Amino acid sequence: MEITVTAIKADIGSIGGHLKPSQALLAQVETTIAKAGRGLIVDHFIGHTGDDVAILMTHKRGTKSEDVHRLAWDAFQTGTEVAKKQGLYGAGQDLLKDAFSGNVRGLGPAVAEITFEERANEPFLLFTADKTEPGAYNLPLYLAFADPMYNAGLILSPAVGAGFSFTVMDVACTEDDRIVELSTPEETYSLAALLRDNGRFVVESIHSRSDGGQAVACSTTRLRNIAGKYVGKDDPIMLIRTQKNFPAAGEILAPYEIGHLVAGFMRGSHTGPLMPVTAGTGVSFFDGPPIVSCLAFSVHEGTLTEPVDAFDQPYWDWVRNRIAQKAHDIRAQGFSGAAMLPYTDLEYSGIKEIMEKLEKRFRIRP
Repeated sequence: MEITVTAIKADIGSIGGHLKPSQALLAQVETTIAKAGRGLIVDHFIGHTGDDVAILMTHKRGTKSEDVHRLAWDAFQTGTEVAKKQGLYGAGQDLLKDAFSGNVRGLGPAVAEITFEERANEPFLLFTADKTEPGAYNLPLYLAFADPMYNAGLILSPAVGAGFSFTVMDVACTEDDRIVELSTPEETYSLAALLRDNGRFVVESIHSRSDGGQAVACSTTRLRNIAGKYVGKDDPIMLIRTQKNFPAAGEILAPYEIGHLVAGFMRGSHTGPLMPVTAGTGVSFFDGPPIVSCLAFSVHEGTLTEPVDAFDQPYWDWVRNRIAQKAHDIRAQGFSGAAMLPYTDLEYSGIKEIMEKLEKRFRIRP
C-alpha cells in the first residue's frame, strides 16, 4: 500500500515569550485536523517541541497535496485565533503570508514529507527542533548514514553498506531550489565539505542506493528568506524511515549524544549545543538551549501506533547533563567570539545599525 507521511510545523503562539504553546491552542489545532481531515487523511498526531506545534498526518494524496497542506494551514490559522484571544506571544509568527497558495512551502511553516510503499514492518522517526536552523540536522545525518563509527550497518549489512544518495540544498539561493546530489561512500569527503556550512547547505533528503527508497525528508525553510527580516528561527522538522535497508533507529539516534554546536539560542543569534529532550519540553535558559525531540512510530495501512519518546530513557538524562554544562561554558563568553554568530549571520539588525553609525566615526591616523 502506498502511503504519504506529512509533517508540518509552525510557531503560532506561546505562553510567556518563546516557551511553550497553550493547551487551548493545541486543542484547537487537534479539533480542526480531526474534523476537517475526515475523508482526507488516514491518521494524525499533534505534538509540540518548545513553542512549535507539529502536525503529523498520513494520507494517500502524495507529497505537496494542496488539500492536505491547506488542512494544516487552516489548523494553524484557527490555532492562531486562539493565541490572539489568549494574548500569547508571537501569535501566527510563522505564518508569513496572508493567503494559502497551493501548499505551505514558502508560506513559513516547516515541511517534511515522504511517499512510500509500505513494508510489512514500517517504522519511522519524527524529529522536531526548536531555537535552531535546518542545518542542525547535517552532522547527525552524516554520522548516521555515512560513518561506520556511528552506523555499524555500513559494515555489517550489505543493503545498508551499499550506501546512500544525499540531496543537499543551497538555502542561500532564494530564486530557485539549487540542489546537488552526492553518493556515499564515494563522495563522502565532498559531502563533508558542504555539510560543514550549516547556514548555507542543508540535507533535504536521503535515498538508499540498495533499492532507491527514500529514508529521510528534512525541511529546508529559511524564514528570513521569506519575510526579508528576522521573524524567528527556522526550527526544522524531519522524517526518517528506519531498519532493513536503512539505518537502525539506534544508529540514527546515537549522534545526538554529542550535543554539537548549532546556530540559534536567544534571538536566533548565538551558538549553542543541540540538546535531545523529551517530547513536549519547553525552552527556558536564554531562550534555549537549542533542542530536538524524537518520536518513534510504526504505521500500517496509514494507521499510526502510539508514539514512543526516543529521548525519554535514562541514558539521555546523562547526555542532557553533559550538554547543559556545554551550554553553560559557551554562554559564559556572552557576546564574544564564537558564542555569538558571525556578523553576516546575525538575525537581528541592532549590531549592524551600530556598526553603520560607528563606520562614520573611524578615521585614518596620519
